[in-house]
Amino acid sequence: MVKGAKDMENNYLPNVSFEAIPIDQLVTDQDYQRNLSLKHVRNAAAHFDIHQVNPVKVSRRDGINYVFNGQHTMEIIALMSGSRETPVWCMVYDDLGYKQEAEVFANQQKYVKSLTPYEIFMANVEAGSDKHLLIKDLVENYNLEITYFAKPCGIMAVGALEYIYDKYGFEILSRTLRLVIGAWEGNQQSLGASVLKGIAKLVKVYDMDIKDALFVEKLGNVSIKEIIRSAKERKGGTMGFSEAMLNEYNKRSHAALSIQKLYAHTATKVTSSPESVLREAFDRVQNSRIIDRQDQTPENECQQTLPPEADSQETGQEPQISA
Repeated sequence: MVKGAKDMENNYLPNVSFEAIPIDQLVTDQDYQRNLSLKHVRNAAAHFDIHQVNPVKVSRRDGINYVFNGQHTMEIIALMSGSRETPVWCMVYDDLGYKQEAEVFANQQKYVKSLTPYEIFMANVEAGSDKHLLIKDLVENYNLEITYFAKPCGIMAVGALEYIYDKYGFEILSRTLRLVIGAWEGNQQSLGASVLKGIAKLVKVYDMDIKDALFVEKLGNVSIKEIIRSAKERKGGTMGFSEAMLNEYNKRSHAALSIQKLYAHTATKVTSSPESVLREAFDRVQNSRIIDRQDQTPENECQQTLPPEADSQETGQEPQISA
């Protein structure tokens, strides 16, 4: 390589060295540093993965190692190892002044593109995460698709899917998808986060007092735009959508469900998903019948016919989906 080309290449390589430096030899008392979050440190330590550890960025001035990026990393390592003598990999700059450190610290995330929820979800799928594979299979079993752009039968709200699964479990997520498809036949607006969470909340609170066929009949006669408008007039968010849908469900009913129960109910969070539970759920997804697309119209590709109410609510089993 000619000298000019070599010099040009070096213009894009920072003048740094990599060193393993004990934590007790690193200083983080600069005024520009953010406050240390012990909550973040404890949470990251609880999910510690050595492959996720990034080098600590250090500016060496007057023989002192000043950390300008990575103070939480070093505290996580100290907590995990139980010693501040534990070394961490450091990316050491020898040519920065204090003002340059502060400038780099302030702008280090300015031009970094964050991962989208969709990208994170699909990366977990590729990594073989049981939970994410299960959710993806369940969604596809209802002829829906996890997607990064708006389209009929496409769910962009992957965070809502994970939220419902983590908080309420597989069965409620499955029933939520079944109800939303039955009522609005894959309308893209109906697959938003607030609608999905609102239905899941209703299912959790009222359980079998909510009749699936009746829900589909009544809510299916109301446009999703009207539900959204009604929810926003209340308070928006999950509770606003739950209220709006419950109000439509209760119309012209001789046995209306109590709205007070919706506010009094505190859902029990699912804190763990043992492998056996995940595998059982996988089996149910794989063994259920996929909708026959040949019998569906192009406009309502993910439309489905709900099974008889007795099949899904008296037996307590996950019903098969009939074309």
